[in-house]
Amino acid sequence: MEINLGLRNARLNFREPEMPHLMENAIWNELIRRGYSVDVGVVPVVERKDGRQFMRTCEIDFIVNSGSARIYIQSAFSMDNPVQRERETMSLKKTGDFFAKMVVRSGYMKPTFDDNGIMHVGLITFLLDSKILEDALHRHATAGFR
Repeated sequence: MEINLGLRNARLNFREPEMPHLMENAIWNELIRRGYSVDVGVVPVVERKDGRQFMRTCEIDFIVNSGSARIYIQSAFSMDNPVQRERETMSLKKTGDFFAKMVVRSGYMKPTFDDNGIMHVGLITFLLDSKILEDALHRHATAGFR
């Protein structure tokens, strides 16, 4: 396994590294290396504030397709408090469909599922386990998450 972020760094003139962006780039490279078709997506979100309704969009970092299977992936460097957790998972919860969903977090973390059926896994585990996406899809299908 090799994920070379040097080209990205050279393109940006070796400025101060931004760990969340490096992590996202590493995930993208690994998904492509594993042969997946990868897109970026947005989800419309309707919110109400002060009695008014407005619409905004939330980004889904990666939409990974393999045949008829699909998994949505968010890259989340930090999820230390409830506000960050909500921000990182909102787009996944608002997709309106039943495809598998995953949050890749910094560090090492074994795969776990939250109450919404979203798998959380550490970046190190994600990079080292070449079958993690297949496992996520299988667990999602057999657990009946909706």
